[in-house]
Amino acid sequence: MNDLPRRDFLLGTLATAGVLGAAVPAGAIDPIRRQGRSLIRLSLAAYSFRQALNLTRKPPTMTYDGFIDLAASMPFDAVELTEYYFPETTPRYLAGLKGRCTRLGLDVSGTAIRTDFCVNDAGRLKEQIDHCKRWVEHTSRLGGKTVRIFGGTVAKNDKEDRARRQCIDAIQECCDHAGQFGIYLALENHGGITGTSEQMLALVRAIKSDWFGVNLDTGNFRTKNPYADLERLAPYAIVVQIKTEIQREGRKPEEADLKRKIQMLRAVNYRGYVALEYEAAEDAKVAVPRYARQLRELLV
Repeated sequence: MNDLPRRDFLLGTLATAGVLGAAVPAGAIDPIRRQGRSLIRLSLAAYSFRQALNLTRKPPTMTYDGFIDLAASMPFDAVELTEYYFPETTPRYLAGLKGRCTRLGLDVSGTAIRTDFCVNDAGRLKEQIDHCKRWVEHTSRLGGKTVRIFGGTVAKNDKEDRARRQCIDAIQECCDHAGQFGIYLALENHGGITGTSEQMLALVRAIKSDWFGVNLDTGNFRTKNPYADLERLAPYAIVVQIKTEIQREGRKPEEADLKRKIQMLRAVNYRGYVALEYEAAEDAKVAVPRYARQLRELLV
């Protein structure tokens, strides 16, 4: 592995080293430097149709073939495929999904998996690392660019400092593997050890790999000022999941300012995929096409 200083972090097909015009927030490390103007491609996260894709239903009301077809009927450039809804991961099945996307003019922006690198048990930790490595290989077969990962939650009988050190080492090992396949691991701000921008930055500072960055989930901060926290992390994003709601500390969810979120990304010259991950109450089949059009208009 070629460990580079964070300021020289290269994003392969997502970005190359250049000049960043945005100011660095106080306390943050040097952000990813990007060349040229912001370039955003729109993806659809499979999690948006989680009820229909749910494999516990016999049978589910939507398959991945149907999901891909649906995404192709709307103004999307790509799909993000979540591990929970794969009925199998054989090479033949993965090749079929990749081929379907190719025929319909879609990319696979990446995959999203569940990991917990805070587990306080050596055997379970190895299982989590092996799981991540397998999905790196699955994602490579699919032609994806990134694998979304979680940091995990500190156990009741554990301390965050110890769990953080273990999480860092585990992600570093997985990054070493991911680099062999040209896949980026993208750590999501997802509660637990990644619940605040400070916790996220503590991890981002420590993981030294060409193949690591942030999966910026724009709906996951439950702080007094979620937009400010998102702005702190935006310079480190290699993939983004954009949500239609935002929730401030102590308040109910509210409609998100999608224009502000896109402007936030453009301010740091973000170059990569933005996946619509719809989680609000309205039926996804009704809401997703509407939000897809809104996002496409914002990207013009």
